[in-house]
Amino acid sequence: MNGRRGRLALGALVFGAGIGALATEITASRLLAPYFGSSTIVWANLIGIVLAALALGYWLGGRVADRRPQPSLLGFIVLAAALCVAAIPFVAKPFLDLTVEGLDEASAGAVIGSFLAVLLLFAPPVVLLGMVSPFAIRLAISSVATAGAVAGRFYALSTAGSLLGTFLPALVLIPAIGTQRTFLVIAALLAVSACFLLGARYLVVAAALAVLALVPPGAVKGEAGLLHEETSYHQYIQVVERPDGRRLLYLNEGVAVHSVWRPDSVLTGGVWDAFLALPPLLGRPLERVAILGNAAGTTARALGVYYPEADVDGVEIDPAVSRVGRRYFGMDDNPRLTVHDADARPFLRSTDRRYDLIVVDAYHQPYVPFYLATREFFRLVRERLAPGGIVALNVAAVPGDKRLVGAIGTTLSRELPQVLEWPALRFNTIVLGLTEPLAPDELERRLLVGSSDLAPLRELLARDARPLIASGRPWTDDRAPVEWLTDRMIISYAARGGRLEEDYLPTRP
Repeated sequence: MNGRRGRLALGALVFGAGIGALATEITASRLLAPYFGSSTIVWANLIGIVLAALALGYWLGGRVADRRPQPSLLGFIVLAAALCVAAIPFVAKPFLDLTVEGLDEASAGAVIGSFLAVLLLFAPPVVLLGMVSPFAIRLAISSVATAGAVAGRFYALSTAGSLLGTFLPALVLIPAIGTQRTFLVIAALLAVSACFLLGARYLVVAAALAVLALVPPGAVKGEAGLLHEETSYHQYIQVVERPDGRRLLYLNEGVAVHSVWRPDSVLTGGVWDAFLALPPLLGRPLERVAILGNAAGTTARALGVYYPEADVDGVEIDPAVSRVGRRYFGMDDNPRLTVHDADARPFLRSTDRRYDLIVVDAYHQPYVPFYLATREFFRLVRERLAPGGIVALNVAAVPGDKRLVGAIGTTLSRELPQVLEWPALRFNTIVLGLTEPLAPDELERRLLVGSSDLAPLRELLARDARPLIASGRPWTDDRAPVEWLTDRMIISYAARGGRLEEDYLPTRP
């Protein structure tokens, strides 16, 4: 295309296509999170397939452009990409509901296959968008002498669009209007870009896509009893109420429950109750607690009932989860709870407080943030513990596989003189680090004291807690292969036909 007007039209289309490609990838991660989480392996699959789709698009774009160097054809390619992007939120839900059954059944082949199948939802539009830059370069080149400048200009425009496409969904669109409408806004923007080559009459397509954004989005993975659903800056959040009145907090893939509220008791029967058995091990009144991973405040609420004199610092990285906790989970029932909207490790580094008990419940099962499982982190924890203090970590484990527990316990043992493991539930092991070792008879003696409601928990702790035998290399900030180990653990368990089931502690009154 010759002439200034033609060059500007091509430039605008390339810029819009750059926005669309990266915005589709970023938004795809949020669509996948409620089903498969946002672990490293999910991101690796997503990025890998997007790169492969772009590579295929570059090749196809060059081939097609040489055979049919027509501006209208390039416009229709971008318009087709817009329609593909617009279709994603409507076809994805039933498709994902089918593929996620493989995850729910914990079949290794189904898990891996579902990841690949789901990610292929996004390959078609990305292939089409990958065709844009080489096609546009072919149309714009009128002389070999200017080929380098033309290619450089278009790739710069495409990259600038990609930068905008990276930040616009993550910082503005998804939090403001949600995932479904973000896809439709991206599609409308791509349709407008196509109109630079196809003409103003095709703006009707962009307008139709914009109208679709007015369609109310449904629950991504909705179920009976859904009370609340939102996508925050950090994750997908869902609150569900069961027929017995329990309220459950799900994050991202919805496999694990992150908080529970019961109308008749602060005891839940879940892993949060296990932390209530620990304060008697101090041998003195509990005065200050830090909960790293406060979620909706289940543990903090229970501490307010059984240890009402203790000050609690609840650290939760996502303010939206804290708001949900106040609205649906009675988080304000504990007047001595102070909620900090911060990441766990930076919070510990910035505070000068010393705690009797530090609870680490920030491992979003089954994945563990590596920087909360290294020797450097546990050294920081030790520095923030008062003399005689205890750190308790909720570590996901599958029956018969203690690799993750062993690796974290080994690392913790490098910083604290005594480490115990307590298999509180089938899928949850509490790893305890003590600043002052306790002999078995002293541990049992201290656990005789406390509320009668918690006596069954203390008996389980006294009976089942045992020293954790350290083996292997400790994890460090430089080397902590958390995802590698966890993925192997999950796949091995799935291959044995394991299923995730609800498990309870004997604490219900």
